[in-house]
Amino acid sequence: MQITDIHAHVFPDAIAEKASGSIGEFYRMKVYHSGTVGELLALEKEAGITHACIHSVAVTPRHIESINRFISETVSLHPDSVTGYAAIHPDHEDIQGLIRDVRTMGLKGLKIHPDMQRFALDSPKAMEMFAAIEGKMPIIIHTGDPRYEYSRPRQMKKVLDAFPKLVCVCAHLGGWSEWDEATRTLAEYENVYVDTSSSLYTLKPEEGRRIIRSYSRDRVLFGTDYPMWNPAEELERFHRLQLTDDEEEKILCLNAGTLLGC
Repeated sequence: MQITDIHAHVFPDAIAEKASGSIGEFYRMKVYHSGTVGELLALEKEAGITHACIHSVAVTPRHIESINRFISETVSLHPDSVTGYAAIHPDHEDIQGLIRDVRTMGLKGLKIHPDMQRFALDSPKAMEMFAAIEGKMPIIIHTGDPRYEYSRPRQMKKVLDAFPKLVCVCAHLGGWSEWDEATRTLAEYENVYVDTSSSLYTLKPEEGRRIIRSYSRDRVLFGTDYPMWNPAEELERFHRLQLTDDEEEKILCLNAGTLLGC
């Protein structure tokens, strides 16, 4: 079976160690991996993961161009192994133009992390950004963090109510460290996917299984959140959930194919 990791961060070799360290500092957790493309591909192959959706976060708009160029170049070098998602920020001066550009670059979607980028999902500029994206490209959205008022599930709900055709992946089973609230708030929306990244390390198998089954089996995706976690260990955690064969096939393979168009 083909296995897709929908949630992996990569960085240019020269800055990868520093960038990965910054992620660890943000979450106050140790990051054990470098964040380089070479290491990701090696670890994914070792784990039996055949494809990865790669992306990075533009903390400010001025980082967008270099990030997207790097992601696009990586896809060109490894077209069978990775799909690229572009960085975007609501403060970018030309969102429509940016979307046109990333399509030309061969990138298949967008990625935001409101907590790191310091904007609220339901802020006016963010809502303008979502209006521009709706119906054009899917977007992976970091959701949930009780430390901040940027990406909470209730804020995501406002976005979904306003933009019913916005196809999005609400990462970390809909809300990092706010899994039950996310389930109550987001599970009803048919345009919402969720991924398993940075969740299974702390959830008991029965909790993870319950949360996943709260969403449609057609809208759950497997993600590792590399370099935060080791792909093989994340896949092992996933198998510990003891889902049905049909559920596993959809989450590990088929749903990602639908989302990515592959």
